[in-house]
Amino acid sequence: MSETTNRPYHHGDLRRALIDTALAMLAADQNWAFTLREVARRTGVSHAAPYKHFRDKEALLCELARIGFVQLGQSMTQAMVSGTFSVREKFLAGAQACIEFALHNPGLYRLMFSSDADKTVDSQLHDAAMSTFGLLLQLLEEGQRDGSFRAVAINAQAAASWAQVHGLAMLAISNQLLEEKVGAAPISAALEVLLDGMCCGVSTQQKP
Repeated sequence: MSETTNRPYHHGDLRRALIDTALAMLAADQNWAFTLREVARRTGVSHAAPYKHFRDKEALLCELARIGFVQLGQSMTQAMVSGTFSVREKFLAGAQACIEFALHNPGLYRLMFSSDADKTVDSQLHDAAMSTFGLLLQLLEEGQRDGSFRAVAINAQAAASWAQVHGLAMLAISNQLLEEKVGAAPISAALEVLLDGMCCGVSTQQKP
C-alpha cells in the first residue's frame, strides 16, 4: 500500500481530513482494503479519532462513494452543457464524461458500484446516486419530447443506456477494450450503435 503523507488539519476539520486521506489512499491503491486505523495513522490522529465521525469503515466507504456520485454528476453536467446542442450530442458528451471519470478514478468508481457502498442503508448515498442517475432520465425525457429518441418506456431506455455506459466504463478501467477484439475506437463506436437503436425505427410500444 502506498504511503500517504500525513495531512495537518484545523480544529473542526477532522472529518474532512479523514475523508481526504481515505480518498488519497483509494486513488493510490485502487482498492479499499485499508482499515480505519490505517486512515487515522496516515491522517496523523489517534486510532479512536475516526469514530467521532464514522461509526465504522462501512460508513466511511459510503461517504466516499457519495462524494464520487456527486463528482460524477458534476462532470456529466458540465460536459452536457459545454458546446453541445442536440440531445444526441448531449447524450454522447455525458456518456463520455462518465467513462472518463471512471478512467481517472478507477478505485473510486468501483467502490461506488460495489456492495461495500450499501445504498440501502445510507440515505445520503442513495440520494446522490439517484440524483446522478436522474441526469440520464432527464435527458431521455427531453429526447422523447423533441422526437430525438423513440417513444418507448423511459425505464427501458435508461436501463439499456446505463448498462452500456457502465459496462464500457468497467471494461475500460480493466483494460479489456483491446483493439484486436473491439477495434480502434470501441467506446465511441459502441455509443453510436446504442444511439442508433434509440433513435431509429418506429416502436409499437406506448410512451409512458
